[in-house]
Amino acid sequence: MATYYVNKNAQPSGEHEVHTSTCIFLPSMENRRYLGVFNNCADAVKEARKHYYNVDGCAYCCPACHKK
Repeated sequence: MATYYVNKNAQPSGEHEVHTSTCIFLPSMENRRYLGVFNNCADAVKEARKHYYNVDGCAYCCPACHKK
C-alpha cells in the first residue's frame, strides 16, 4: 500500500498527475492534494478523478497508470 497525492497544478499538456508520497517529483505541500492510501495507482487515479477531469499517473512512480 502507498500514500498518493495529486498535483493541484495541471501539466502543460493539461493533466493533473498522481504521485506516491515517496516520488522524487512529488509537488510541494501547497501544490498537492491528499488522495489517501491505496493498493495500486489505478485506485488513486480513480479518486483523483473526483477532483479533476484530466488525470494521469506519474511516469516515474506510477508507470502502470501513466498514459501520456
